[in-house]
Amino acid sequence: MHLVQILLPLAGNDGASIPEEILRDIREELIARFGGLTAYVRAPAHGVWAHEGVRQKDDIAVVEVMVEMLEDDWWRDFRQRLERLLDQQSVVIRAFEIRRL
Repeated sequence: MHLVQILLPLAGNDGASIPEEILRDIREELIARFGGLTAYVRAPAHGVWAHEGVRQKDDIAVVEVMVEMLEDDWWRDFRQRLERLLDQQSVVIRAFEIRRL
């Protein structure tokens, strides 16, 4: 089993908030495909990184789904769709192998 985490930006590169309808549609797609999700949205996480010597910041929500098998092609396509939809250079999606206790 795997835990897949999506670090979902809450604002575009221009600083404008991502419309709630878009975030809702992303959540609904994941629920429909995987049967549920956990979204950490009450206190956004803060991402900081350096790009060409300049510090960048993002407020993000962490969205998690548990999957039996990783479908790399589907996740790659989903990430690319998110990057276009959210006007992002990169959206991080990461997966961890887990054991259910």
